[in-house]
Amino acid sequence: MGSSCVNLSRAVLPGFGAAAAAKGGSRRRGLLLPLMSSERRHGGAAVVVCCTSSSSTTTAAGSSSRAPSSSFPAHDGLGGRDPPGAAGGIGVAEFLGGKNFLITGGTGFLAKVLIEKILRTNPDVGKIYVLIKAKDSEAALRRLQNEVVDTELFKCLQEIHGEGYDSFIATKLVPVVGDVREANVGIAPDLADEIADQVDVIINSAANTTFDERYDVAMEINTVGPFRIMSFAQRFRRLKLFLQVSTAYVNGQRQGLVLENPFRMGDTIAKELGSSSGSEEEGYKIPVLDIEAEIKLAFSSRRHSDDSPSFAQEMKDLGLERAKLHGWQDTYVFTKAMGEMVINSMRGEIPVVTIRPSVIESTWRDPFPGWMEGNRMMDPVILYYGKGQLSGFLADPDGVLDVVPADMVVNATLASMAKHGGGAASGPGMHVYHVSSSTVNPLVFGDLSRFLFHHFTRCPYSDAAGQPILVPPMRLFDTMEQFASYVETDALRSVRASSSSSPALAQRARDLCARSVEQTVHLGSIYQPYTFYGGRFDNGNTEALFAAMSPAERARFHFDVRSVDWRDYITNVHIPGLRKHVMKGRGVAANQLLASTSV
Repeated sequence: MGSSCVNLSRAVLPGFGAAAAAKGGSRRRGLLLPLMSSERRHGGAAVVVCCTSSSSTTTAAGSSSRAPSSSFPAHDGLGGRDPPGAAGGIGVAEFLGGKNFLITGGTGFLAKVLIEKILRTNPDVGKIYVLIKAKDSEAALRRLQNEVVDTELFKCLQEIHGEGYDSFIATKLVPVVGDVREANVGIAPDLADEIADQVDVIINSAANTTFDERYDVAMEINTVGPFRIMSFAQRFRRLKLFLQVSTAYVNGQRQGLVLENPFRMGDTIAKELGSSSGSEEEGYKIPVLDIEAEIKLAFSSRRHSDDSPSFAQEMKDLGLERAKLHGWQDTYVFTKAMGEMVINSMRGEIPVVTIRPSVIESTWRDPFPGWMEGNRMMDPVILYYGKGQLSGFLADPDGVLDVVPADMVVNATLASMAKHGGGAASGPGMHVYHVSSSTVNPLVFGDLSRFLFHHFTRCPYSDAAGQPILVPPMRLFDTMEQFASYVETDALRSVRASSSSSPALAQRARDLCARSVEQTVHLGSIYQPYTFYGGRFDNGNTEALFAAMSPAERARFHFDVRSVDWRDYITNVHIPGLRKHVMKGRGVAANQLLASTSV
């Protein structure tokens, strides 16, 4: 049977080649991209059940995990009654019809889920221009095919369109060579003109998400990047909406209930905290945030010819220093907050929506449960624990990890676009939505640690000899001192257990353990602002948006996080998805698999 793999380079579509062309390269005729075999296409023996199916899906552990129900409890704040005007909904699917999109960061985790849902929701959507960092058009084409349309995430869409999948994708997705670090986001002039003429909605999903990134690197993408994209947006002739994908943690070190309010130029968390504590009256001078000065500081401090580890560390330290000075916990959220300020200052008459999700993890149900890629925020800890390499972590047992599944973030994003993307009818404005769980359905660290123990006890990893790795209950430590002492003691125990008669090997083991201790303590220090986070994200705007939807829309674009049973999600959806899609099933022996559905 021939492969049904999409081959965009062979698509017969007027203007497709021109759209794919960009600076630094041109599309070579007859380019044949690698085709996936039918077996690879469908994942071999693995089974993927689309969200429209009520049957079960095979998890990474090999056990049958039930797909969540397609019917949801009504948590609309009205006792299950529809609010006025909700019967007709807000027209989410209808809004997508004929619309053209420009999406930055299109090969990223969340953007892929968004693209897939748009294409599956309304096949009459216009073109989706996907900005891709690549040396030329051929490289962009390959990245789009390999990193987006050929991924397992798109299997449901492939099933829907069958043999017509290739041509459908070719008429919808346009790979665009570009870079948010360049003027006009690096798009070739002719294509930039086409996009400015045709695009209705810009979705900026490009971001550097490393907590302790070099200050200049994070600044260029997270702060200056939005400036360049918004500058490009001023040229658009039919733009109805600019949507910024941010993070709820741009709220920095705010405490208590944190409202869905936009940032304005010069806002600082330090000023808020200083005013509330009275420190300003005690003579403490609260620093003023001057974004232009911060950009100059970041760029003037870097030395292009110096790529030494020591200089890179200096730039990382600079970012953390500046962030904490102004009331943010790390470079990532500080530069993202400044990016929001830039967008708000430049928007003029352009309607802007800012989506602020908390910790985004694997899909809950759509297009199928448990899809993810890469290690998200809490996943390294989960994997180290499951492998027996980390039996404790630095976290407040009564604290909250604010988690939200990726598909709920995408559904809220689509609903907000329909709500505010009506052009002049919607009016200009800056609308903020927290897509979060801490105020309505909190996941407590103490519970999370028990869920992890439960899962890995029933479905353990196996070691190199094929024997199950037995994990103890996870310990949570209140202070860095306790955690560091635990890590060091545990490492010394490991050194003694693996002592060698060879002095050289023994010294090597001690060196490895010392580095392991240093890395683990550093990991704890990076995570500490989040595992002891004192803010709780109000999501009143998001709940009102959900309430305004029709019952049919709420089922199709569900994002009420109250519906999530965290025990079921963590043990039966997220960890199996992590083990399948990220670990690729490594460390799981078939004869040791236990049914996780017995929870």
